[in-house]
Amino acid sequence: MSSTPHDPFYSSPFGPFYRRHTPYMVQPEYRIYEMNKRLQSRTEDSDNLWWDAFATEFFEDDATLTLSFCLEDGPKRYIVSTASLHEELITVRLLSPPARTWSWMFAIGRTLIPRYFSTVFEGGVTDLYYILKHSKESYHNSSITVDCDQCAMVTQHGKPMFTKVCTEGRLILEFTFDDLMRIKTWHFTIRQYRELVPRSILAMHAQDPQVLDQLSKNITRMGLTNFTLNYLRLCVILEPMQELMSRHKTYNLSPRDCLKTCLFQKWQRMVAPPAEPTRQPTTKRRKRKNSTSSTSNSSAGNNANSTGSKKKTPAANLSLSSQGLGAIPNCSLNPGRDGDLCHSTAVTPSGQFKEKH
Repeated sequence: MSSTPHDPFYSSPFGPFYRRHTPYMVQPEYRIYEMNKRLQSRTEDSDNLWWDAFATEFFEDDATLTLSFCLEDGPKRYIVSTASLHEELITVRLLSPPARTWSWMFAIGRTLIPRYFSTVFEGGVTDLYYILKHSKESYHNSSITVDCDQCAMVTQHGKPMFTKVCTEGRLILEFTFDDLMRIKTWHFTIRQYRELVPRSILAMHAQDPQVLDQLSKNITRMGLTNFTLNYLRLCVILEPMQELMSRHKTYNLSPRDCLKTCLFQKWQRMVAPPAEPTRQPTTKRRKRKNSTSSTSNSSAGNNANSTGSKKKTPAANLSLSSQGLGAIPNCSLNPGRDGDLCHSTAVTPSGQFKEKH
């Protein structure tokens, strides 16, 4: 008969106190672990659909991938350290420091990310994985940022010779804070790299100077293969031409006509002055000015006509429009009797005009 487990936190699924585990958010580093496993499951028959599915699983639709590194000016020779023959792997070191270095930064969009990872394996790489050490996480409203200053990109090369390349640098990742937790921005700054050759290969060709000379040459540049570097350079060249290709695909124009149209529109935008915001015209309302003299005269005439009535209406409450008189202010440059520029014109019910100064 089986004994009951002594774990105090154990709860049998058939007992009355069975509790399900509460759902939890996946850690960002675990997503890198899942990405490494997915890269290891790649086969030689993996096509573009497989790489598109890989990018869809781990990258957002508007994700960007940025690589920053320094390239030496021209090919350089490497020498094998013979003092480490007792080790399993031999460190390949730079023979002479480069005379000039160029700083490069390549940023590609979401549509080019699948092709970037595929070019890594097309350059002779058989295995690729990332190692994060002492990473720092910061949580925001809608994203999680992972900053790892000790990141290593490890690649196993099968050709032209079996070599292990460790590329070290700083990796900054921004994940979306949701259930999928996909990468929104990827920025890898390469600081240094090491190429490691098994000592068994050196022992096998110890008496062959030509093979040793071939082993002393580097097979990567800053840990990247020539296939990957050429692809990144191609992305830099084709990025400004996206407008031309889009116009050619939309309007079916020749490359020369597309270039002419784009240059003409750009020239128009440069020459044309900036458009000013349209302002609505303000309508000025003329204020009605009632002359005191016209008011007093019209009230006197009304009082004279209403002598038969016992109750008199005050002049302040009289409406000129109800009595058939309308005071229209009329300003002219001819001064009146008192030198005023404005005088009023009274309109009688018979249609005659009578000026009141």
